[in-house]
Amino acid sequence: MNLEILINNDIKVAMFAKDKRKLDALRAIKAELLLLKTGKDVTSGEIPETLEIKLLQKLVKQRKEAAIIYKEQNRPDLEEDELYQTTIIEAYLPAQLTTQEVEELVALIIKETGANSIKDMGKVMGAASARLEGKADNKTISGIVKKLLS
Repeated sequence: MNLEILINNDIKVAMFAKDKRKLDALRAIKAELLLLKTGKDVTSGEIPETLEIKLLQKLVKQRKEAAIIYKEQNRPDLEEDELYQTTIIEAYLPAQLTTQEVEELVALIIKETGANSIKDMGKVMGAASARLEGKADNKTISGIVKKLLS
């Protein structure tokens, strides 16, 4: 099912349930989807799944960074809101791979590309990012690549 339709349906459910916190998170996703839909990357009015995944990952990353800032500023109420929105948004992402699974796949990619030093990191990152898109974040992938190549 299209993400936009799914979000709209979930917004209706949250409205009937009077779940304001969930509604805020869903409306944030919908707003970003509308911006993406009117952007230059979308020509047919239909948002490709890869762009939807990137958008959701971006939103999760923003929420996590905001939560860290709120924690540093001793604002647990706002931190908790951001973390709650993170869990709502993550529910629409494909299942994420565990660190062990990512490490195994990166080791395989290193063998395939013939990389043997940290100088080959760009080559490995390109292949790993393409293969693991939506299944793991690039920060995790980058850390594992560095660890395995050094």
